[in-house]
Amino acid sequence: MSVVNQPVAATGANGSRFVRSCLRQPVDRTPVWFLRQAGRYMPEYMAVRKHHSLLDICRTPDIAAEVTITAAERLGVDAAIIFADLLLPLTPMGLDFDFVANEGPQIQTPLRTAEQARALRTDRTGDLIYVARGIEKVASYFAARPRTEPNHPVPDTLGIIGFCGAPFTLASYMIEGGSSRNYIETKKLMYASPRQNEGSGAPSFAVSSQRVGSHDADAWSILMDKLITVLADYAAQQVQAGADVIQVFDSWVGALSPSDYRDYILGPTTRLIRSIQSLGVPVIYFGVETSTLLPLMRQTGCDVLGLDWRTPIDRIWRELDYSVAVQGNLDPITLFAPEKVLEARVAEILAAAARRPGHIFNLGHGIVPNTPVDSVLQVVQQIKQS
Repeated sequence: MSVVNQPVAATGANGSRFVRSCLRQPVDRTPVWFLRQAGRYMPEYMAVRKHHSLLDICRTPDIAAEVTITAAERLGVDAAIIFADLLLPLTPMGLDFDFVANEGPQIQTPLRTAEQARALRTDRTGDLIYVARGIEKVASYFAARPRTEPNHPVPDTLGIIGFCGAPFTLASYMIEGGSSRNYIETKKLMYASPRQNEGSGAPSFAVSSQRVGSHDADAWSILMDKLITVLADYAAQQVQAGADVIQVFDSWVGALSPSDYRDYILGPTTRLIRSIQSLGVPVIYFGVETSTLLPLMRQTGCDVLGLDWRTPIDRIWRELDYSVAVQGNLDPITLFAPEKVLEARVAEILAAAARRPGHIFNLGHGIVPNTPVDSVLQVVQQIKQS
């Protein structure tokens, strides 16, 4: 297959092991961090949650920084990801949401029409500055504390990760009103729009005005444009505050077929990723259940592809001509396995990556509640000793 022309991300002042791996540069060992490494499995986090809601933590820089720093130091990982939530940008755009017990986020008024899309605000991204303030505190803390290891005496600084949601995943929350199994309303609005990736080679088609009102045929493209504007500004705040890398979470994109991804999502996502890369930082692009989409996701030009545990690293990396770094991909439930089983699965992933520059060890999804902390620490120690 042909190699995608990829924007070159600058290393900046941070030559950390983590950032170098994002850029497929040689490192002394495989870097490791974990999706949702600050979460409900960790007693220190639960102690904070006794006094603060999730949104209170996200919106209070001192507490968000404390939670982020505590998890990174407790685990001894190579990167700290700011504690925040994917849906934070929805509030300044004009869509309020809350977290409902046992149900997750709920959008008070789901978006279903072009009129609603036009009403979304793009001029209030400054309201999200609390995330950048948290990143400033985390970056300042770790910049003053370079670390050495017995087997790797050269000092290394932690990578600082900012993040945002991807256009499709945020749109699906906005349209469905929360989590969904089938994404019916999202796909209805998406299918009603013209293709977003002209020149993809797919046959052209016209939207039927009999099935979808013509006034709503623009809703998807308007929504994509506004999300990209807000998310690019939001990412820029995080980079200016000290984020070395931005991860773009496309948690629900696995609900799409390759054709739908190519026709409606590839274009907008590429625009967002290229905009973030223009800030001089690498971009990690992560989705779940995306094994059939990974070659298309690579076409966005991302620096790193996050893999879930269903995708063998050696096979997909080879199919992609090793033209992108990869992150993953231990099944998070393996952290509940006996010590020897966990050790074997970690070793399998390291062997599949074969010490090729550009592998970042992680899970294939986030750490789940009740995960034994000792199992997470075991993985970190195994990576450091490998």
